[in-house]
Amino acid sequence: MNLDASPRRGSDFAELSRSVKQAGLLDRRIGFYVLCLVGALAALAATLTGVVLVGDSWWQLGLAAVLAVVFTQIAFLGHDAGHRQMFATNKVNGAVGLLLGNLLIGVGFGWWMGKHNRHHANPNHEDEDPDVDIAVLAFSAEQAVRKEGFFRFVVKHQAWLFFPLLLLEGFSLHVISTAAAVRREVRGWRLELVLLAVHVIGYLGLVFTVMSPGKAIAFIAVHQGLFGVYMGCSFAPNHKGMPVLSAGHQLDFLRKQVLTSRNVTGGWFTDFLLGGLNYQIEHHLFPNMPRPHLRRAQVLVRDFCRQRSVSYAECGLFRSYGYVLKFLHEAGAELRDTGKLARSASS
Repeated sequence: MNLDASPRRGSDFAELSRSVKQAGLLDRRIGFYVLCLVGALAALAATLTGVVLVGDSWWQLGLAAVLAVVFTQIAFLGHDAGHRQMFATNKVNGAVGLLLGNLLIGVGFGWWMGKHNRHHANPNHEDEDPDVDIAVLAFSAEQAVRKEGFFRFVVKHQAWLFFPLLLLEGFSLHVISTAAAVRREVRGWRLELVLLAVHVIGYLGLVFTVMSPGKAIAFIAVHQGLFGVYMGCSFAPNHKGMPVLSAGHQLDFLRKQVLTSRNVTGGWFTDFLLGGLNYQIEHHLFPNMPRPHLRRAQVLVRDFCRQRSVSYAECGLFRSYGYVLKFLHEAGAELRDTGKLARSASS
């Protein structure tokens, strides 16, 4: 894929943006989001009611899986609020994001916003995107050889370990975002900590009141594990396996966003399953575009890119996971080759 600069790039995004605005695709869809919020709250209330009614039973593990889906769908709405897709003012969007993130699912909204904004500014940039700076994974051979100890072992086999590692992602989100608020690294850290504390007390109080300790621990493990898997599987196809940028690249905004992103094809069910993140290219170009407009924007963006010979990546969901695993396997190849050479030399 050619990442070199070419003439007139600075004007391309402005031209595309005018077409998108003229089509009304940046207009708010408040009714849609009100329905989504009501639906998410109803699903959460129904699931928690089910937990209370089922009581001290191993059938609770089925409800734990359902709750993982509900949590992830709420997280998608928190993501939309963070990008100011829902309502007209930052204040309302921020309040909704805090309630959805901190209070309902226990993930710090301020920490996530800071991290996610850095990702949007420089997607797949090895020095500036926090999503390609993960202790247990490597996204280039250079990152892989810098790993040490246990992390070096994980990276060597990261393609095989990727999905099992996602079982820990939910726990990681809770711990890291709470730690950021404790260290006062986010604005409004006091309110964030209060909301996180209410979530933890309510969550653990409900689980350990309704269930015996063993079943409660199993419920938490299944719920948080599947929550992490669902979240990870929703975000992984978007950029992993796409070009990783380094300092000094000459890409303009449009190409930086398009060439590092991948769309996932599918119908309405894929839109629901991935919370609109399957339109990753359009989302990165227009982060505040309401979710229901992304499908319509895709037609404009794809044609625009085709006219300017800008590579536009899209594939099915399972194929996208194949690309992710292949990419991770290749990134860890040097560590495996080094291990083979070391064993050959010692034999």
